[in-house]
Amino acid sequence: MSTETIEIDQALGFAIPSRSARGRLVRLGPTLDTVLAAHAYPPAIEALLAEALTLVALVGSTLKDAAGQLTMQTRTENGVVQLLVCDYRGGELRGYIQYDADKLAAAPEQPTLFALFGQGYLAITFDLETTGGRYQGIVPLDGETLAQAVESYFVQSEQIPTLVRIGVRRGTDGRHVAGGLFLQHLPEGEDGRERLHTRLDHPAWEHVQALGSTMGVDELADAALPLETLVWRLFNEEQDVRVLARTTLARGCRCTPDHVASVLAKFSDDDRRSMADDNGVIEVDCAFCATKFPIPS
Repeated sequence: MSTETIEIDQALGFAIPSRSARGRLVRLGPTLDTVLAAHAYPPAIEALLAEALTLVALVGSTLKDAAGQLTMQTRTENGVVQLLVCDYRGGELRGYIQYDADKLAAAPEQPTLFALFGQGYLAITFDLETTGGRYQGIVPLDGETLAQAVESYFVQSEQIPTLVRIGVRRGTDGRHVAGGLFLQHLPEGEDGRERLHTRLDHPAWEHVQALGSTMGVDELADAALPLETLVWRLFNEEQDVRVLARTTLARGCRCTPDHVASVLAKFSDDDRRSMADDNGVIEVDCAFCATKFPIPS
């Protein structure tokens, strides 16, 4: 099956009302390649950013506020990675990693999460444009993968049982395909009664979690498998599975000459002159897309 005729750079939502569960499936391709191509990342860093972008697409696509933004950022201590930041807004993804090349060279070919981040932390921030609300949760970067850290975030910060699975594949042609599964037990209950989602041993969730855990990472990263097929494979015996809206995903860096100029305009004349070169030009380099913007001071 040709990859041009199937779902790629898409997020698909679904719900299982009888099990009080919701989910998202994501498949990334050219969008992932575009983001990764902005920097010549070594394989371990490239794989880490691919996983992070897939996670941001999964969680960000659940936002009900279409103009809202999800940002995922790490804070690290003595690890290879100095900074990882990715965000999602309106179906657009961007991200980059700063890392210590010497520490990476001394690390194993496939470094552990601890080797990459040391005593690191993961911060997930939701900015809601419609209401102006902003909230953030921070959890330690424990476990073996970023996906496990995201699961911990939802359990610890929001008390919502969550399952995340990620698969990333890099073809012999250098192109990437990444897929992700995101499952959650929905908050429910009434005032004065126990909220079911605080019960991590709820039978309905245990059933959905067990089914979701059977999803193979190779299936998630298989561009020949439509997303609805994956939903069907997992939950075809359920009484009611509802497919929700799709979201088209794309690389979206918000740097433009006008935006950069507006940021620089907030500095004083003396500050701008100190930033300029001998020709009176301030060269701004966007860390996300590696584009350089020459702005007259």
